Amino acid sequence: MSQVNDTRGRSVDLLLGGLLIAGFISVPFWADKGLVFLASVALVHIVFALSFNTIFGLCGMVSFGHAAYFACGAYASGLLLRNWEGVSIFTVLAAGGLAGGLLAVLIALLALRRASGNYFAILTLAFAELLHIVIAKSEWFGREDGLTGIKRPTLELPGMMPIDLGQGQNMFHFILAVSCVLVLGAWVVWHSGFGRQLAAIRQEPDRAAFLGLNIHRARLSAFALSGIGAGFAGAMYAPLAQLLTPEVAHWSFSALPILFCLLGGTAIFWGPVAGVLVFLGLEYSTRNILGLSEVVIGCTLLLVVLVFPGGLAGGVVRIRDLLCKPSARHAAPALNAEVQGVRP
Repeated sequence: MSQVNDTRGRSVDLLLGGLLIAGFISVPFWADKGLVFLASVALVHIVFALSFNTIFGLCGMVSFGHAAYFACGAYASGLLLRNWEGVSIFTVLAAGGLAGGLLAVLIALLALRRASGNYFAILTLAFAELLHIVIAKSEWFGREDGLTGIKRPTLELPGMMPIDLGQGQNMFHFILAVSCVLVLGAWVVWHSGFGRQLAAIRQEPDRAAFLGLNIHRARLSAFALSGIGAGFAGAMYAPLAQLLTPEVAHWSFSALPILFCLLGGTAIFWGPVAGVLVFLGLEYSTRNILGLSEVVIGCTLLLVVLVFPGGLAGGVVRIRDLLCKPSARHAAPALNAEVQGVRP
């Protein structure tokens, strides 16, 4: 039965992933440049939200400073693109992911053994705010004015003509391709043996430790993977926006992946993706009236929390289960009668 459920779950994931990719591919054919840029930002936030959900939904740790790893990857990417002529975009991405991962490991080493629960969350927030102050006061990072002069590089692949990412919709297609790879990596982690270990640690840490799992090492590894994912998201954002301000390290930016996960649902892999799409869709559709966006998003989040505590994805699953229950109740007597050789 579990194998059947796993196969069905993978089929659903494959279907949802295919529909999502097809939807993003179609955007340049019907949308203007503004919407294409918004779709690119949505892809960055999807990677950002999934990286956060690795520690939040899978491992059960709350971090209020996840923007620090995003900012670290973004500024590492932006500095390379501004100061290194002809740098490879893949070098830029690797540097961003490595920078985010290293910062995450450093913070985890300092915080995991010294705090837990709410205290751990506040400690991560303190480290992120410290980074925000350093960026805002450092001339090397552009201070409050931001880091400018970030160029979109040329993509060079073996056997292909160089592709200028600054022309047309090339940057969007590149971000889409990289995001697909990163989302696939997050999906593999979520469904791997390591992901099941993290879920066991979230549910029963004492029992997991009794069974021989090294809880500290597993949480540290999860934090490192989460930081790498956030660093990659920041590395994609720098050439997309071509301007970085200290706001990408602010606590309000750390709140975004939390909102995405709570809105979409943390228990299901695609939940944060749904949260990103709904959040950005509401924000874009209400952008013309000052203050309306915050009111609509706040009311939507409140409604989801009250009606669907598991988020939008959890609500869909609950509705599906409710619709399936009547058929299951009718099928049970028929099955019992068939087993006993009696015509229902």
